[in-house]
Amino acid sequence: MVIRALTAVGAGIALAITGHTVVNLRSLRTPRRVATPRSERVSLLIPARNEQAHIEQTVRSALAQEDIDGLEVIVLNDGSADRTGEILASIIDPRLTVITGGQEPLPPGWLGKPWACARLSQRAEGSVLVFVDADVHLEPWAARAALAEMRAGSFALIAPYPRQVATSWLERLVQPLVTWSWAATLPLGWAERSHRPSLSAANGQFIVVDSRAYRSVGGHACVRGEIVEDVALMRAFKTAGHLTATVDGSSLAQCRMYEGAGEVANGYAKSLWSAFGGPAGSVAVNALLLTAYVVPPAAMIASRDRRTRALGFAGYAAGVASRALVARRTGERVWPDAAAQPASILAFSVLNLVSWRRHLRGTNSWKGRPV
Repeated sequence: MVIRALTAVGAGIALAITGHTVVNLRSLRTPRRVATPRSERVSLLIPARNEQAHIEQTVRSALAQEDIDGLEVIVLNDGSADRTGEILASIIDPRLTVITGGQEPLPPGWLGKPWACARLSQRAEGSVLVFVDADVHLEPWAARAALAEMRAGSFALIAPYPRQVATSWLERLVQPLVTWSWAATLPLGWAERSHRPSLSAANGQFIVVDSRAYRSVGGHACVRGEIVEDVALMRAFKTAGHLTATVDGSSLAQCRMYEGAGEVANGYAKSLWSAFGGPAGSVAVNALLLTAYVVPPAAMIASRDRRTRALGFAGYAAGVASRALVARRTGERVWPDAAAQPASILAFSVLNLVSWRRHLRGTNSWKGRPV
């Protein structure tokens, strides 16, 4: 009876989230490729640290932005020890500015990426700042469409989530959860109208902000010590009374966030411990996910009770449906990846444990810097 009750609870949660996914996707904004150009100066800002594999493609895609009258692209070569600087020096364009930093110690209280973004913003002259990670490939209409969406909705910040490219086995298990998590659970319509910081989802791979609003909240200085600085920045905007939006950026940009299982493990380990507000939050979120998406399929397979197996199947099917709906909408691989939702959640929970273990031991680092 206990197993059946737990399975029923898990299946109920999974079904509720799937229902919310259906409703949510109707509210999800998608910037339009055919958006009308605006006469604004746009500063496209790229922090780069040891990005020789990606930096040329990213910078050239930034310089290829269409219908932006006053485009400037500023790249910070943030203490790279590989060929990043050499590659940047080979790209000749009057709209491109490359600045160098990162050799000196970080200022007290700052982490690497917020400090890099802050330095970039100090050089920017645009009324709109577009922060783009060095491994993001932008479509030629990306900046124009994102800017038009931001102005049309009177937002001070929008976060267009790029399409997540996943190739290796662990990437395919974990990376789809980046988009699925907010598309299935964050009430998007409410979040766009609310100043509640808790209703925030942003991805530092691609963030567009109004320059005046950004400087009014203190820029990246207000999130200087945050591991998950992108979400913290959106929360700072909301707290200051600005409207923000999380939007579908899959037609604007794509990103292979991590390459291979090792990078996935190290990348998530550096930040998951801070993602849910502390140990209690981490336990609560992971317990909820495991109950909703692992208990039902486990009961479906292992239980000898017909009703329990039926409940388990309903919960499993709901989880797969939610994943598939989001993947189809955002251009990610649908099958067979959506069917692996239970394995994805298990892998995510294991990465949470790894993250907390490294954090408590003080061994988390990223690109040669302790976090």
